[in-house]
Amino acid sequence: MARYSPSIQNLISNLSKLPGIGGKSAQNIAFHILAMDDAEAAALTDSINAARTSTKRCSCCQNFTDRDPCPICSDPERDKTTVLVVETPRDVSTFERAREYNGLYHVLHGVFDPIKNKNISDTTIPDLINRLSQHEEITEVIIATNQTAEGNATALYLSRMLAPSGITVTRLASGLPMGSDIEYADDLTLMNALRGRVTLAGGREG
Repeated sequence: MARYSPSIQNLISNLSKLPGIGGKSAQNIAFHILAMDDAEAAALTDSINAARTSTKRCSCCQNFTDRDPCPICSDPERDKTTVLVVETPRDVSTFERAREYNGLYHVLHGVFDPIKNKNISDTTIPDLINRLSQHEEITEVIIATNQTAEGNATALYLSRMLAPSGITVTRLASGLPMGSDIEYADDLTLMNALRGRVTLAGGREG
């Protein structure tokens, strides 16, 4: 005999596919949703649909946004000479929270991972290369991929790709241990990593 009805089991199964949600948490969320009144459930459904409908990628930095270009790219107060390259939109939020960086971003939406059949073409690296070729005011690219094998492989690939351009390529340094994710770093760790970044490739000629 089934433990739950097919519709409840289907809800639990789909919730458990979300990052960080195990079977127990999926059950708790499912029953919380079922306990909502109609207005609350409708509001949740509408917010999901609205986010999926309204959210797009910024044509410049590839971050999720409701308008193009995004608020960061269109902010005249941002430093237009530096681009911080991160893996996910969540990483942008992490750096913005730390308030240590005032330049621009580029979101890769993934990393080079041959085990999972993730190639460079599955990321937005081609968009980054094209962007840099069109904006000569960019003099430094800071690679802030996670300190994992995949993140480091992506950083190495990027540094080799950008070396001929003359753009200074740096990598986040101290404070980020191997295997760590940017998303979970505290503000002080991010500040030290930004200030202690190391150069991977030289700069543009003046």
